Amino acid sequence: MGRKFFGTDGIRGRTNQSPMTAEMAQRVGQAAGAHFQRGDHRHRVVIGKDTRLSGYMMETALISGFTSVGMDVVMVGPVPTPAVALLTRSMRADLGVMISASHNPYYDNGIKLFGPDGYKLSDDDELAIEALLDERPKLVDASAIGRSRKIEDARGRYIHFAKSTFPEELRLDGLKIVVDCANGAAYQVAPSALWELGAEVIAIGVTPDGTNINDGCGSTDPAALQARVVAEGADLGIALDGDADRVIIVDEKGAMVDGDQLMAVIGLSWAKRGLLEGNGIVATVMSNLGLERFLQTNGLDLVRTKVGDRHVLEAMRSGGFNVGGEQSGHIILSDYATTGDGLVAALQILACLVEEGRPASEVLHAFDPLPQLLKNVRFGGGAPLDTDSVKAAIADAERRLSNVGRLVIRKSGTEPLIRVMAEGEDEKLVEEVVDSICEAVKAA
Repeated sequence: MGRKFFGTDGIRGRTNQSPMTAEMAQRVGQAAGAHFQRGDHRHRVVIGKDTRLSGYMMETALISGFTSVGMDVVMVGPVPTPAVALLTRSMRADLGVMISASHNPYYDNGIKLFGPDGYKLSDDDELAIEALLDERPKLVDASAIGRSRKIEDARGRYIHFAKSTFPEELRLDGLKIVVDCANGAAYQVAPSALWELGAEVIAIGVTPDGTNINDGCGSTDPAALQARVVAEGADLGIALDGDADRVIIVDEKGAMVDGDQLMAVIGLSWAKRGLLEGNGIVATVMSNLGLERFLQTNGLDLVRTKVGDRHVLEAMRSGGFNVGGEQSGHIILSDYATTGDGLVAALQILACLVEEGRPASEVLHAFDPLPQLLKNVRFGGGAPLDTDSVKAAIADAERRLSNVGRLVIRKSGTEPLIRVMAEGEDEKLVEEVVDSICEAVKAA
């Protein structure tokens, strides 16, 4: 059975256009509420959101849907995605919802669902909810309609949790840190947690107005952070995305450190301290071959999955790993969280810096990445990857990269894009094969 609405990370799209309408949000609330009602206890759902203007509309519609099928709603306001996962578990809720389109522009929004264990939903759960979307909702009697309430201490609970993941014997005293919160969900919690641990904090991207989330800031556009780190003479820069489940680091020289380098640093540090489980880490097909070689040199394994942090987490759970993530900065540390957590990952990196006592540019450059190029081609519909001309271009690229590199081509699960990535020893060859495939896709 194919998916109609759920992508690699929930349901996402441009607001007020299908499927991201208030009507659809209400239906999702009714369908998910019905699916997760088990037993005769009073059922509860936790709803969080980022700072998008459309968050108010989507939140109200979801509340309408959930309460109409008899679920009580707890609103926690703007908090990071991992905070919703945490609160779903800690408050013994039956379901958690994060209203966010992550790193996308403000005019997009999305609905991410978490089960009572704090993990993102399985394929079976998502398909069951999709099936219920086609049925008439089972509305409860007027006396059984759910209630909604807002709690004010959600951010405080998450700050306390995040700080608890930092080694108790360490402090951030003497470190100057610039943190870019992308005008998103972490605009209050991230600066507060870092300051309370002793750092001198310079916060940018902390003035959300509903339309400036991820706009010239955050992990997908770190130029402003890079410049500010250098200008302030800071020790480190931390860039989160709109819902704070991913992180990119900037060293004291303004150089960007991606998720591959962060996983290498955390993985090796945990291995030396006897904390790493599974004798390796889990990453996706997009992670650089340099990471794989670095881990092998240190006697550690790399398990690759399809793109998407949910696939990484599935492999971690099935293989007994506790470190995994994506090059884009989704870092999952399952000792602490059930999903990617940008702030918690940043705190682990800061712990490594404090212990090493050396500059970030030295500690965080674990390996030399192979030349890698990723380009996106927007398409309006159809199946461009199935055309003969594109297939021929791909086959030719695979032949040219044989034994000297890798090629990964896929449809984005969150946007109408074809992503073309190649890497290898020869930078010129990598660029040529990527451009040839992109041109073939455009022509198709």
